[in-house]
Amino acid sequence: MTTTPAIVILGAGALDTARRIQLLYAASQVHALRGRVEADVAYTDLSTHLRELYASGTPIVALCAAGIVIRCLAPLLANKGVEPPVLAVAEDGSAVVPLLGGLAGVNVMAREMAAALGVSPAITTSGELRFGTCVLNPPEGYALADIGQGKRFVSDLLSGESTRVEGQAPWLDDAQLPRSASARLAIRVTPRAWNGREDELVIHPRSVVAAVTDTDDGATIAAHVQAALDRHGLATLSLAALLASSGRMADAALAQAAASLNVPLRFAQTVAEDGAPPAGLLHAALRIPYETLHDDAHAGVALALTPLAVDADTIGRARGRLTVIGLGPGSAELMVPAARKALTDATDILGYETYVKMAGPLRADQRVHGTDNREELQRARHAFELASTGRSVVMVSSGDPGVFAMAAAVLEALEDAQDPAWAAVELVIVPGVSAAMATAAQAGAPLGHDFCMLSLSDNLKPWTIIEKRLRHAAEADLVMAFYNPISRARPWQLDKALDIVREFRAPTTQVVLGRDIGRPGGTLRTVTLGELRSADVDMRTMVIVGSSTTRKFVNGAPWVYTPRWYG
Repeated sequence: MTTTPAIVILGAGALDTARRIQLLYAASQVHALRGRVEADVAYTDLSTHLRELYASGTPIVALCAAGIVIRCLAPLLANKGVEPPVLAVAEDGSAVVPLLGGLAGVNVMAREMAAALGVSPAITTSGELRFGTCVLNPPEGYALADIGQGKRFVSDLLSGESTRVEGQAPWLDDAQLPRSASARLAIRVTPRAWNGREDELVIHPRSVVAAVTDTDDGATIAAHVQAALDRHGLATLSLAALLASSGRMADAALAQAAASLNVPLRFAQTVAEDGAPPAGLLHAALRIPYETLHDDAHAGVALALTPLAVDADTIGRARGRLTVIGLGPGSAELMVPAARKALTDATDILGYETYVKMAGPLRADQRVHGTDNREELQRARHAFELASTGRSVVMVSSGDPGVFAMAAAVLEALEDAQDPAWAAVELVIVPGVSAAMATAAQAGAPLGHDFCMLSLSDNLKPWTIIEKRLRHAAEADLVMAFYNPISRARPWQLDKALDIVREFRAPTTQVVLGRDIGRPGGTLRTVTLGELRSADVDMRTMVIVGSSTTRKFVNGAPWVYTPRWYG
């Protein structure tokens, strides 16, 4: 579940309020109904869009009537424990109404927004109104043992019972809880497993670190850690991180074990890297007091119990990650969700300066490394250097990163790498919507049959190779998508390419010209090969030359497609 909300509006009257709310949440975006107002993300159907956001765990701030939001999301409401925050806000900012997500901090968000807008939040949660806090929503680093018991506990408090607090819960210091040292009810903050007593509200601090030297499969490693927790009477929810030797960063079994236990995976480097016992890893990684709990039944596991919840980011270091993404053709709505998530999670963003700006909005704490568009290998090496220190790096391309973009340069840099630390970096390549695909979709389906993509730039390959490939593709009757068709430095090459194509294609061949498709001011034209002139094209134009079967017809709008049959 992401913590960055989607701010959803229906019309221009809500845009000013939406932008004020956007200032509160770094990297948040304003989602607007297509055709009514321009914002960061366009959607076409409110109900479908809200349901998709809700299903993905994205917090929703909807600037519309609360009833509209309720009717849209009603079919999805099932499990209160996993729902994201959902709020309705008046278009003019005069009302902030938390609707869903009481256990995910919705009332905290409501207070934040209300303070920024200068109004009072419409909080209706009984416990929150009575006690000034949501007892069932402990802060980050703490976990409620059982939501069902928690609801019964709060119900008892609302009925007039008092409570005592055992353990350190500073976030409750200012809460207006009915307290009594002799109370039957108790709020217990402890890493120990809950024993099922109904007069306790148990909150687990994430204060246990499990160091492992197991070389088994992921399921076995997770089972050994779970068994160690059970033997020491510790709750699984008290586990803050799984810790291993830095020499095992690329070990898939460890990643599987951490995912199974639902905790971060961290690494420590010891003097005796290969033979270090688990306790040695704890000593190398932890900089706060802790008690070591050895697992006598399995020597490959040791537990560290800290006095307070521990931030996993302070334990050892993370495995570095380099994610290569494509922004799509330019509009935020055509960026795939995995690319947006990678940008949200990144510590560092690299890329050609123009593309980095398109990737925004970015957080103030994210480092941006913009470069010239011709420095691809240097940029790729820099990305690996950053990621090898444990940072989460995103390499930005336009379109699809694997189509005439940065994915190939990143892999070339990795293949030539002399630094073994680069091999430990987790490399992920996220596909994107290429310019050819975006242009084809607007035109219809000109790439509906066999096609090829060709770059007419001879910066990285000789023109003789380009001519040879053009001739073969034209002779094979492939639809051709031309990238980098023309520039001031090589104004003659497109005409030369068209001369070659015209040797094999009829003058009536359909040609689609898409300029800045997916960006403001984008245009789409269809001409014939006989009509096409190089003056119709610039560097920002995608040229799709049809095959002998590509056809055009008008049905409301002109459509171009290449049939899937051939004859």
